[in-house]
Amino acid sequence: MLEICAIASGSNGNCYYIGNKKDAILVDAGISCKQILLRMKEKELDSAKLKAVFISHEHSDHLRGARVLAKRLHVPVYITAKTYNAAYKNLRPDYPRFFEPASEINIGEFAVYPFLKNHDAVEPCSFRIEYAGKNIGVFTDIGEACENVQFHLEKCDALFLETNYDEKMLWEGRYPYILKRRIASAYGHLSNNQAFQLLDNHAGDHLECVFLSHLSKENNSPEIAFKEIQALETRFKVKLTSRYEAGEVIQIKI
Repeated sequence: MLEICAIASGSNGNCYYIGNKKDAILVDAGISCKQILLRMKEKELDSAKLKAVFISHEHSDHLRGARVLAKRLHVPVYITAKTYNAAYKNLRPDYPRFFEPASEINIGEFAVYPFLKNHDAVEPCSFRIEYAGKNIGVFTDIGEACENVQFHLEKCDALFLETNYDEKMLWEGRYPYILKRRIASAYGHLSNNQAFQLLDNHAGDHLECVFLSHLSKENNSPEIAFKEIQALETRFKVKLTSRYEAGEVIQIKI
């Protein structure tokens, strides 16, 4: 059985847990080590099972806690060399393990498939994690759904998918115009409507659950994001994530 959980999800920090009976990995560590471990304990997720942390890109809301977490738990941090070099020096893990996009990385019984995506970072990656024939996707910080995203989404049984902003809230909101353009660009973030279109066109019949992830505090709300995707609940479960606490732990049967 697989357990998955959004430890944190939002522009203030991101961290996603995927684990089985023996091993677990984190995708991103964008909140403090203290908060990651506290939230895992609250959800009865055993930090002793952690075997690796994977970093999607260099922005601090995905990297902030990785260095301290790696030291405390003696776990490797997998990161691309370009991402490592682009990160703030005080956030770089001490003993990184560099990976190449479009490779396969084996962690215990997990196979991790990183792939390039569109975002305003030097070498941004999303991840598909496979175990015993089941696939979990962590797809956030996506300017637009490129062919890589579409290909890997079609394989997923469960998915953390970005629903960052509501288009009306963004364009009528208080952000400067240049920032609005950056968010809505092909190298920014995925809107609620873009996420709906992506799921509607590319979700496979085996997709069981989608977690709406990386919601903006200023340009979205959980209620608006859920309402946008709700029509697809006849095909799979739709769950919300939180920027303030760990979300629901979902079990995926093998």
